[in-house]
Amino acid sequence: MKNVSVSIIIPCRNEEKFIEKCLNSVFAFEKLNEIHHEIIVVDGMSNDNTRNILSEIQKKRQIVVLDNPNKIQATALNIGIKYSTGEYILRLDAHSIYPKDYLSKLIETSQIVKADNIGGLFLTMPGNDTYQAHLVQALTTHPFGVGNSGFRLGYKADYADTVPYGFFKKEVFERYGLFDERLVRCQDYEFNRRIINWGGKIWRNPEIKVYYYNQPTVFRFLKKQLLKEGPYNAYMWYLAPYTFAYRHLIPAIFAMGVIGGIILSLFFKFIAYVFLSVLLLYFILAILSAIQQAFRYKKPKHILLLPFCFFLYHFIYGFGALIGFIKLIFRISPVQKIKEPWKGAGYYRVKNYLLQKYGL
Repeated sequence: MKNVSVSIIIPCRNEEKFIEKCLNSVFAFEKLNEIHHEIIVVDGMSNDNTRNILSEIQKKRQIVVLDNPNKIQATALNIGIKYSTGEYILRLDAHSIYPKDYLSKLIETSQIVKADNIGGLFLTMPGNDTYQAHLVQALTTHPFGVGNSGFRLGYKADYADTVPYGFFKKEVFERYGLFDERLVRCQDYEFNRRIINWGGKIWRNPEIKVYYYNQPTVFRFLKKQLLKEGPYNAYMWYLAPYTFAYRHLIPAIFAMGVIGGIILSLFFKFIAYVFLSVLLLYFILAILSAIQQAFRYKKPKHILLLPFCFFLYHFIYGFGALIGFIKLIFRISPVQKIKEPWKGAGYYRVKNYLLQKYGL
């Protein structure tokens, strides 16, 4: 490991509750002092106490703090990548805590597996000690909630379509480009799928784990799905068709089915019977999933509340995606108002995707 050089990039904005814990876990990486490394925190102009905390840390430890005037993660990552000097880029998240062997296992895996990006699994933690935070945790750690999202559900070691955060050779960004700054969300997924689209590999090692702290309330979690996650999946497909995944489309179909079912049921009895039957089946599956999560987390209230939360999660996420599609159709989406962030973005990628897949 002595010949390895790593640039650790941590985007953050208003992370006063987590940034010190995150950095302390990074400082505790085993064999960190044996590796040539730099820790780069790219701050999105935080207006809480984050910057003061970083200043205090700088008095004790060597970290670089850079400004990110655009505030979003994709821009922060690109700023950090351009500044970095390491052979490897380790992209971390300020809202997470990392075990001591996190970096060493990434390096070891990179020396065994020939892949363009390496990552592990999320261990989803409650955002605080309230019941709502535990409810959000249960929502995002069951296949009924998140589908076949392998890094959330503990899938085995294998090639994957995405992994959380990522450990890359810096040359990967020279080969495949930078993160797409039009994507406020989904920029990691788009970049991973871009790598795969051009013949690269993503490797998931389940021994590499990230302690990720989810939203602390159901309202904040659902708001994020409506305003960010749902719409930006639609925007991502528009910018980069190779990112399409059925698990992301299902909630949009579900939301459309619920809205259509309610409206058509007012006029057609047959449709009303079909709609109610499908809804009944959905809630049976939701209740069974809730029972599993209640036993798993020792939270009996999950049996009563989790089925309705599953429904709200799927409907609101899907409704957000529908809003994204509508904005794209009327050309009022935010991604259609921003120029291509770097040479080869947008239409260039789409054009070459079509040439490669369909010969157009």
